[in-house]
Amino acid sequence: MTVTTRRTVLAGAMALPAIARAQAQWPSQPIKLVVPFTPGGSTDVLARIISAKLEPILKQPIVIENRPGAGGTIAAAAVAKSEPDGHTLMHGHIGVLAFNPSLYPSLPYDPLTAFAPVALIAKLPNILAVHPTVPAANMAEFLAYAKANPGKLNYGSGGNGSAAHIATAYLAHKAGLNLVHVAYRGTSPAVADLIGGHIQMMLTGGPALLPLIAGGQVRALAVSSLQRMPFAPDLAPLADSGLPGFEAIQWHGFVAPQGTPPAIVERLNREINGLLDQPDVRLALANDGAIASPASPVQFGTLIASEIAHWRSVIRDAGIKIG
Repeated sequence: MTVTTRRTVLAGAMALPAIARAQAQWPSQPIKLVVPFTPGGSTDVLARIISAKLEPILKQPIVIENRPGAGGTIAAAAVAKSEPDGHTLMHGHIGVLAFNPSLYPSLPYDPLTAFAPVALIAKLPNILAVHPTVPAANMAEFLAYAKANPGKLNYGSGGNGSAAHIATAYLAHKAGLNLVHVAYRGTSPAVADLIGGHIQMMLTGGPALLPLIAGGQVRALAVSSLQRMPFAPDLAPLADSGLPGFEAIQWHGFVAPQGTPPAIVERLNREINGLLDQPDVRLALANDGAIASPASPVQFGTLIASEIAHWRSVIRDAGIKIG
């Protein structure tokens, strides 16, 4: 063994205890959780539910940083370049991790290689809601009205390429409807315009719509899951309302920069899955129309890969563009 080789081996051996100590002491500072959208939408609401419960377990503050823009690509690119020490996480979302590879020709990150999947948190069926002035009490009446009035129904979303945009464009494609997309800078302003009647419909997650449905400010017509949901048992699935096989489910989970130590990823996964088994957490998620969905990091990574492939074909066949 040469002197240089011996020094390299010794240096590596000395570094191992330091790495182990650093991981054992994690987290040693506040954790930044980047949410790639504005406050008030489904992603932000679910991130705050989980982070509030996770803080006392990890004994460090979890600082939520809302960083919207370009369908979440700005936030995702920044997180991908962050130090992989477990102190920076991103609330991953179907749009950022599965839609964007098919929407942005020069995506500044690869969802399959830039991140370490940490924990799947919830699956979130979309709800189709309309302003009360839309003369439709159910999906059959809505489809008939929309087909009779092409180009006269405006739908809102949290932005080009958002989950609401892709789900509604997919709905329009499957049903043969001519709907007009109005992109907002976040879900909250879109919902405000739905309440005000400036747009006529939205197909988006429960956290943004359920309080308005309960208050009679908007009318719910259907859910985008294949089965009826406990939070809205009276709503029939779109698949049972003239659109066989239609499904558009949002999902949410935490990811970390690739290279984050496996021990940290495994601990986060274990703690988050433990939270998802708690009745109060499951209830909080259910009250917002979300279904707690614990999974291993490997299972979450498999979901991301399969969803990229699925939505690539949907976006191509429906001709969905963000420009």
